[in-house]
Amino acid sequence: MKEFIKIPQERIPVLIGTEGTVKKELEKRTRTKITITDEIEIEGETFDVMLAANVVKAISRGFSPENAFLLLDEEHELNVITLSGQSERTVKRLMGRVIGRQGRTRRKIEEMCGAKISIYGKTVAIIARTAELETASRCMEMLLKGRTHGYVYHFLEDMKNKR
Repeated sequence: MKEFIKIPQERIPVLIGTEGTVKKELEKRTRTKITITDEIEIEGETFDVMLAANVVKAISRGFSPENAFLLLDEEHELNVITLSGQSERTVKRLMGRVIGRQGRTRRKIEEMCGAKISIYGKTVAIIARTAELETASRCMEMLLKGRTHGYVYHFLEDMKNKR
């Protein structure tokens, strides 16, 4: 099977890594062949290609290779929330809400959900275990829809107490 993925040009060096280390490691761990031109071509068995594609997508959404490699563990998933159709000003405001003052909101959601969050371009991407991914995604959607930070923090506390 082959899959083709477009990623931002500035993320290609991150995918390749120093002297090709990230690309080689990904190929080794997923038993795939990755070719990088104006788009990324991943070739191999279906399941392996899907795993590698998820890692490439995570790197393209701003995650470090170390965090993106968490997706090779079947317990972890990636969720990308796209803010398409919004003006540049609105996107900046919404991203500011997600990040919070001095990164507090993002950090709190990461800590309480055991998630990794990346804000890149017009997307918010989350890597976490399945149950925690749902909680972190709900928090992001609440913030993007205008809920107060206090409301989201209270929601997080409630979810933590239920576990």
